[in-house]
Order: sequence, then C-alpha cells, then structure tokens
Amino acid sequence: MKLIVGLGNPGPRYTKNRHNVGYQCVERVAQRHGMTFGKVMFKAYTTLGQIGGTKVVLARPLTFMNLSGLAVRPLLRWYRLAPSDLLVIYDDLDLPLGKIRLRQKGGSGGHKGIRSIIQALGTQDFARLRVGIGRPVHGEPQDYVLSDFLPDELINMEDACERAVAAVASFVTEGIATAMNKANTSPEPLS
Repeated sequence: MKLIVGLGNPGPRYTKNRHNVGYQCVERVAQRHGMTFGKVMFKAYTTLGQIGGTKVVLARPLTFMNLSGLAVRPLLRWYRLAPSDLLVIYDDLDLPLGKIRLRQKGGSGGHKGIRSIIQALGTQDFARLRVGIGRPVHGEPQDYVLSDFLPDELINMEDACERAVAAVASFVTEGIATAMNKANTSPEPLS
C-alpha cells in the first residue's frame, strides 16, 4: 500500500491557487483511477483505491499547508506504512512553471508544508513530487502562491498535472528509482 498526499489549503477560496497544485494533482490521480474523495480521516479528505493492482490511499490535508504533518503522520500510522511508502505532491517556487521533479528524499527547500511533515515524521526520507509554479516577477512570493493561475499559465499546469499523474502511477507500480528516471527526464513544459 502507498499513501499519496497532495498539499494545499482547504476551502473554495484556495481551490485554484498556485499553492494548491498538490490538491489539484492528487484530485486528477483520483479521477484517473476511479476514486472519489469523501471520507475524512485524521484531518484529511481521503479515498482508497488501487493503481496497477496496488492499494493506495490518496489524501488532501485539511490542516492548511503549514500544518500538513498533523494529517500525514496519523495516516501513516493508521495504515502501518513506512515513510518510504509516502509520496507528497506540492508546489515549488524554484522550479519553472509546469516543470516537475521527483525526489526520493531531502530537505524542505523552504516549503512550510514539507517542513511540517518532516517535523511530524522525524525524517526527511520520503518521496516528494515538486510541481513548478515559478517565481513572481513582481510582488511578494506569499501573495503569488495564494493567487490563481493566469489563463495562459493553465496550459502548462494541465500538462504538469498529467505528468504528475503518470509519475504517481510509476511510483506506485514500479518504485521510486524507475519513477524518478521517467518523471525527471519527461518533456519540458509547454510554451
């Protein structure tokens, strides 16, 4: 079994924000594999299903981004999963818009949601799928991440979510090494 967590902020105000790319991608994974979010467990919307014959739990924490670890830790414990069974999908300011990067482990890179998960689990040894949202040309990063994508950015983000769905399936069915090889050598974002 694997736990796939998409990070974001709950509520309609944040639905289309750049900071909610994790939510958006994990929702796409659910749609692709016939799952529907509806059950609330340990401060997260969850759904249970299968990808390629492997059981998966998909989750969207309801704790707001900066407290994501409060939802992730109890889910791992409940399902008796190791951090190596976890994949977290989230936005990254330091990647160009639409680029994705899959890593086996690492630090938070300044992302407060990842920092919360690292603190809650007591380890950095879990997979993460970063989805690039780019940095703002003008204004503050915190305002930028809480704003919606512009219409011309949505094409790149649609493509990024599709590649994220493929990366999740590869992680679940083929393991992190193969998934990294495929995801990190995938085509560049559309222009």
